[in-house]
Amino acid sequence: MQLKPLKGQHHVSAITAKAKENYTFYTKTLGMRLVKKTVNQDDTSMYHLFYADERGNPGTDLTFFEIPHAGQTYQGTNSITKTSLRVPSDEALQYWLKRFDEFGIEHDGVSHHTGRATLAFRDFEGQRLELVSDENNEGVASGIPWKESPVPEAYAIRGLGPVTLTVSRPELTEKILIDVMGYREKGSYPSLVEGQPDVKVFETGEGGTGAEVHLETRKDIGRERPGRGSVHHVAFRVESKEELEKWVDYITNIGLPNSGFVERYYFRSLYFREPNGILFELATDGPGFEGDEPFETLGESLALPPYLEPQRETIEKNLKPLDTAQS
Repeated sequence: MQLKPLKGQHHVSAITAKAKENYTFYTKTLGMRLVKKTVNQDDTSMYHLFYADERGNPGTDLTFFEIPHAGQTYQGTNSITKTSLRVPSDEALQYWLKRFDEFGIEHDGVSHHTGRATLAFRDFEGQRLELVSDENNEGVASGIPWKESPVPEAYAIRGLGPVTLTVSRPELTEKILIDVMGYREKGSYPSLVEGQPDVKVFETGEGGTGAEVHLETRKDIGRERPGRGSVHHVAFRVESKEELEKWVDYITNIGLPNSGFVERYYFRSLYFREPNGILFELATDGPGFEGDEPFETLGESLALPPYLEPQRETIEKNLKPLDTAQS
């Protein structure tokens, strides 16, 4: 079966305990656009919020499930330990340093340990994030910043950068990335933790910041216990529904337990876990977020796919109101 290479990151989905504060941080502080306010289709009692570029182009979405009673995250292995966000230049990182100080955001200094200028920071729940400069980047194109963002376009976040996986048995994840998903090893850089192996870099498709997975090995800590401020899963881009159906057949035929084809309305999906237990999703580039809302008012109302619309009254009763109107 001939499969096209995966195109890079599609979205990253994380956990928050506070949707209102989450909305404020990612739109007002980070300047991303809320392109969809909907619900977790597997548990409609919780919000699912999508922050992205101007229209939620594939590869730009950082999403959150609201779980109000989510406990503390105990950081460890077999988890997604860092989500990076692309900015256009090294100069942009200087803007963000000042902005983080102004808003009281916990952050590190600018670093070049990945070969690119980066700036690690945490949100109000300890979500592990990093800005990465695209100044010398070649590869997958970035998204387009929203013109109504409080952050100037010259410094704005333009999509997802590399995602870091931290595992205890790297050879198992490597095998999935290379032999199953078609990634290629690009290089490595020293671990930030003394005495631990180098972090390996894998890329797919056109490569570049939007198509890299960084694989970190840790033998000195236990398994992560997820909660608020942790990442639930990472999704990778597939061109079309037809291509995704080929991936469903392929993943099933090689014996990997998986979800099968899943209709999410805004895109179509396939879920499976790699051997260290990290949840991977393959998701189609379309249809996108404008099938049920116009571009001008994306994210302002509660959007439900057609198959959940008959339950709207019940769903709305179970959600705490979240005002996301722009005017």
